[in-house]
Amino acid sequence: MSTLRFKALKDAQKRPTQTVDTSVLRSTIFRSLVFDKDTMRQYVPKASYGSILRAIEKGDTISRETADAVANGMKLWALSKNVTHYTHWFQPLTGATAEKHDAFFELGIDGAVLEKFDGDQLIQQEPDASSFPHGGIRNTFEARGYTAWDPTSPAFIYGSTLCIPTVFVSYTGEALDYKTPLLKALNAIDEAATEVARYFDKSINKVSATLGWEQEFYLVDRALADARPDITLTGRTLLGHTSAKGQQLDDHYFGAIPSRVLNYLKELEYEALLVGIPVKTRHNEVGPNQFEIAPIFEEANLAVDHNALLMDLMERVAEKHHFKVLLHEKPFEGVNGSGKHNNWSLATDTGINLLRPGKTPTKNLQFLTFFVNTIKAVYKNQDLLRACIASAGNDLRLGENEAPPNIISVFIGAQLTKVLDELEKVTDGKLSPQEKTELKLNVVGKIPEILLDNTDRNRTSPFAFTGNKFEFRGVGASANCANPMTILNAIVCEQLIEFKKEVDFLIETKDMKKDDAIFNILREYIKDSKKVRFEGDGYNESWEKEASKRGLGNSKNALEALEAKIAKPNVALFESLQIMNATEAKARYDIEIESYIKKIQIESRVLADIARNHIIPTAITYQNTLIRNIEGLITIYGKEKYGAFAKAQLDIIQQLSDHIAHLNTLISDMIETRKNVNSLSLNKKAYAYNEKVLPYFAIIRRHSDKLELLVDDSLWPLPKYRELLFTN
Repeated sequence: MSTLRFKALKDAQKRPTQTVDTSVLRSTIFRSLVFDKDTMRQYVPKASYGSILRAIEKGDTISRETADAVANGMKLWALSKNVTHYTHWFQPLTGATAEKHDAFFELGIDGAVLEKFDGDQLIQQEPDASSFPHGGIRNTFEARGYTAWDPTSPAFIYGSTLCIPTVFVSYTGEALDYKTPLLKALNAIDEAATEVARYFDKSINKVSATLGWEQEFYLVDRALADARPDITLTGRTLLGHTSAKGQQLDDHYFGAIPSRVLNYLKELEYEALLVGIPVKTRHNEVGPNQFEIAPIFEEANLAVDHNALLMDLMERVAEKHHFKVLLHEKPFEGVNGSGKHNNWSLATDTGINLLRPGKTPTKNLQFLTFFVNTIKAVYKNQDLLRACIASAGNDLRLGENEAPPNIISVFIGAQLTKVLDELEKVTDGKLSPQEKTELKLNVVGKIPEILLDNTDRNRTSPFAFTGNKFEFRGVGASANCANPMTILNAIVCEQLIEFKKEVDFLIETKDMKKDDAIFNILREYIKDSKKVRFEGDGYNESWEKEASKRGLGNSKNALEALEAKIAKPNVALFESLQIMNATEAKARYDIEIESYIKKIQIESRVLADIARNHIIPTAITYQNTLIRNIEGLITIYGKEKYGAFAKAQLDIIQQLSDHIAHLNTLISDMIETRKNVNSLSLNKKAYAYNEKVLPYFAIIRRHSDKLELLVDDSLWPLPKYRELLFTN
């Protein structure tokens, strides 16, 4: 075994379990480091507190006096927690979070030491924007950008720093982050959904989109990860033969959590609860050393912030436990990839989940209104939903090992399918009293101990209804939830606006009663969107053919999918809802295309380096060992007889030579191809990387993995799959 691999494995095997005292009631620490409404009430004057609440709940403008009062209260609270710095915490289009720390420490005119933090510093900052992705929105020499306080997401303390969630925009006002379009989409769906919800309850004044994410990830011992250049630089293994035992036995899923991992998760949960992330669920996932953590549902903007923060916490806590967190969508070949299922619903300020079936005809008509409109929105905008989950990493995950396929479809279960099919058959356009009475969904199970969901689960469905929410399963583990949440809320918003116009038209021009008008439109929507509903196996080849007949999209890779983001109808949708303008939409497309290129470019360089500088020399070393062995056999048996004893060695030498030769040629060809495509324009370069560079990866891997099976284990330089996946 190579020295580095040997040391890494020994370090991992001898790693002591680090225990952390987290034996406290969750309720006593939850949000203790968050400047939430309860804390704000203690530190902010009553008048200012009322003003900031109206700003949060109704979008009222925040006055300078209110900002100063909140800033002062925030400063006093932070100083009481021994905080020394503050930062505007934002989410640029890099996929990570960003922060620039400033000290509260100031010097007065007379040299006196002051602890300063006022409304100006709270509301707006000016970080250097020159190195963040911008997609051509600004020139290289224009570095100015602004962060602006988002009062709807409370400030929190991490370490000794007060973190203030903010949006990030350019000098000319275009969004340079994920949060800005999300906030606009959430505001838009609030208005549209409230208008429709008031058909059923006039007391409703606000509708909020809710999100519950499920974060999947792999944990690898840090010493083993550090001994793999591919994991260190790309987040995934570019080489490595599959382990003899992987996930075939399904024995890891929901199994007992290993003690070392459990201690990591305990500390992670503890840190998460302190900053207000309501983590609730933890369990082993299907892949070996794969796990999942999930919170209680929250308002979507806050949930997005909490997921971004959690991913930071995961990395920081992992360092203390000598783990490496892998959030890549496909870190290991042949086992499950990692996703981040986005569970989405709509909730009213009266406490009603609009996607929860009711027990009365009125409640069920309300449920069906939002249920059917969502399905119609997905049908009309499959391309946008596919685009918002597109990435180089997710290309490796989608379509296998329980990840949904590239085709966007909706699963609703047998019971609700029957309900929609029956409603579709009603022909007179009106609901009779009997039909209204029979419009019941029977969601209460007959077994008292178990609440029987009104749908089964379909792991191959990208967009599934799961009882009181839709689960968007296509989102990748490393993604920022803001991207899919912006798109999903935008398309449902547009659909609800259209629905209300059509219902009002029937009421006003056809003299229809409200319920009859609603039902008539819903019935047509059920017919129109039927093609997107699919209850079967998304992996079956017949589904691809069937989907094509239905006219459903099937973008095979991220590049094809991302084109939807700049399609004229979709840009018009963003502009009509004032979520993004054409410049912002094009910039995001360019940023994602550029990111796609860079990721494959980096992986290509790393792959060439490992194969040529690690794998080939190791294979040659072993080949020389075999040659020396044969020379010894010749000495003992002579040239005429040694062959009978060296047949296996000669065969292995020949195989080694073949794989070494192929590897060397393939690496040279890949490097030359990469040089040629680098001179192309952005879009052409992306497709060239996909079509000309990426295919080399699998062929190079195949030869390298064959060498792994041939070469003496004591020589192999990289930690193997069996070590990465079964050491914890």
